[in-house]
Amino acid sequence: MPQPPSREALVLTVTADTLVAADFRPRTRARRRPPGPYRRLLALPGARAFTAGNLIARLPMGMFSVSAVIMIAGARGSYALAGAVTATGLAATAVVAPWTARLVDRYGQARIAVPATAIAVLGSLALLLCVRHGAPDWTLFAAYAATATTPNTGGMSRARWAHLLKDDPEAPAALHTANSFEQAADELCFMLGPVLAAFLCGTFFPEAGTLAGAVLLMTGVLLFAAQRSTEPPARGRTDTAGAPLRAPGMPPLLAVCLATGAVFGAMEVVTIAFADAQGHKAAAGVVLALQAAGSCAAGLVYGAAAPAGPAESRLPWCVAAMTALLTLPLLAAALSGSLLLLAGALLAAGMATAPTMVTTMTLVQRRTPAGRLNEGMTLAVTGLLGGIACGSAVGGWTVERVSATAGYGVPVTAAAVALMICLALVSPTA
Repeated sequence: MPQPPSREALVLTVTADTLVAADFRPRTRARRRPPGPYRRLLALPGARAFTAGNLIARLPMGMFSVSAVIMIAGARGSYALAGAVTATGLAATAVVAPWTARLVDRYGQARIAVPATAIAVLGSLALLLCVRHGAPDWTLFAAYAATATTPNTGGMSRARWAHLLKDDPEAPAALHTANSFEQAADELCFMLGPVLAAFLCGTFFPEAGTLAGAVLLMTGVLLFAAQRSTEPPARGRTDTAGAPLRAPGMPPLLAVCLATGAVFGAMEVVTIAFADAQGHKAAAGVVLALQAAGSCAAGLVYGAAAPAGPAESRLPWCVAAMTALLTLPLLAAALSGSLLLLAGALLAAGMATAPTMVTTMTLVQRRTPAGRLNEGMTLAVTGLLGGIACGSAVGGWTVERVSATAGYGVPVTAAAVALMICLALVSPTA
C-alpha cells in the first residue's frame, strides 16, 4: 500500500535529466523573537561603553548630599549647618551648571567635562579635609560650592543618544526609549546612592561616602569621555539669540520642571517627618526608595511602549496621572497613619513620575536649538533643582506649622500647578 507523503521536504537537484542528489532532511525555520527596544538601543556601536561610564559617574549624584549631611552633622553636631552647606551647593549648581553645559556644547564633552569634574572632585576632597581638621565653618561653604562645576552627566548621555539616532528612520520612537532608559537610570542612581552613602559612612568612617563618591565620579567621567566615537561634535560659538531659554515653548516647560521639582522636594521632607513622627525615622529612606523604584519600573515600561500621539498631547495626561496618584499618600497618611500603607501609596505614586519626566525631557530636546542640547537639558535640571529647594522649604514649613500629614498636600498642590501650566501654555505652537 502506498504511504502518504511525509512532512519532510524533498529537495532534488537535476542536471540533464539525471538525478544527482536528494535531500530528505526536514526543513526547519528558526523563529527568532525580534529584539526588544532596549536591546536594539544598546546594540548601537559604542552605546554600552558610554552608558557604563555614565552610570558610574551618575551614581554619586545620589550620594554627595547625604554623605555631606552625615559627615558635617557628625563632626560639628549641627544639622542646621549641614543643611545650609548643602543648600549653598544646590544654589551654586543652579547658577554654574548652565554655563558649564554651554561650554560643553561649544567645545565638546571630553574637553570640558573632565576638567570641570576634576574641579568638583577637588571641592569634595577640600570639604572632607575641612571637616576632618576642624576648619572654620565658612570653608565648608566655599568647598562645597566648588562642586557646582560637576557636569550634567545625564544631559550629556541624552545628547549622545540624540546624536546616534539622528539618522535613524525610527528616531522618534528610539529617542523615546532612550529618554525612558535615562530617566530609569536617574531613578536607580538616586535610589541606590543614598543607601550606599549611608552604608559607607556608618560602616567605615564619616568621610567614606564623600571619598567614594568623588572616586566614582572622576572614574565614570573619564570612562565616559574616552568614548570619542559617540561624542556629539562641538558646535563652536553660536548666536546668543538662539539660547535655549529664549526658544519658543521652552519657558513653560521649565516652569513645569520647577513645579515637578517641588513635588520631589516636598515629598522627601514630609516623608522623613512622617516616619519620624511614627517613631521609624530610619525607615524613611526605604519608604522613599520605594517611590523611586515605582518610577524606575514605570519608566522602563513606558519606554518599551510605542508613544501614542505627539508629546505635547501626552504631557498633560502624564501630569494629570501624577496629580491623581499623589493623592494616595495623602489619603494613606490621613486615613490610616500607617507607614506600611504609606509605603505602598508612594510606590504607586512614583509610577507616574517617570512618564512625566520622560515626556517633558522629550519636549525640551525638540525645542532646544541645534547645537545647544546639553545646555537645554541642563536648564531643565536646574529648574528641577530650584523646585526641589522650594518644595523642601514649603514642605518643611507645613510640617512644623501644621502636621506631617498635611504636608502631603504640598506635592499634590505642586503637581496641580504643573497640570495648569501644561493645559494653559504647553502646546504644539507654544
